[in-house]
Amino acid sequence: MGLADFWRHLFGRASAEDDALLAALPVERPWRQRWEYLPKRSAGPDFTPRDYAEARARAREVARATLGDTLWDEAQRQGYLELPSRRFPGVTYRLRIGRRIEVRCARGVRPPWRQPFLCINPAYPLPEEEFFAHLYLYVRDREDQIIRVAAPQPWDQALGRTF
Repeated sequence: MGLADFWRHLFGRASAEDDALLAALPVERPWRQRWEYLPKRSAGPDFTPRDYAEARARAREVARATLGDTLWDEAQRQGYLELPSRRFPGVTYRLRIGRRIEVRCARGVRPPWRQPFLCINPAYPLPEEEFFAHLYLYVRDREDQIIRVAAPQPWDQALGRTF
């Protein structure tokens, strides 16, 4: 079954044959695999330019649906979204697509980390915009997870497992 067939199934325009095909497909569990062998910013050697384009197009749809039109448009216009910390008064997280999280502090506020950037990479390769939406939800709703897993870094750079 191709991607178009999957989308037809997802949006309720599937036939009984499509249902049978989907039921026969294995469930992907990419988090169970090891991805260290892949070059940074790659989804693997079997990903074609068309696969990348389709994955990025779907990622934009996921990000827009996750954030909503207003926040997504703001992220596109500004290049970032900011979320205030619920744990640290006066601290704001600046999220940018494909980049590390920037930790910004109000004047006179002591930073919770000695380094101004937090590095969090996905467990497996994802398009940048999709991972951006994941990070937004984590910072907004599960800040303790971010605090626990983020690696403070002294400089900014592109994330390693996004493309």
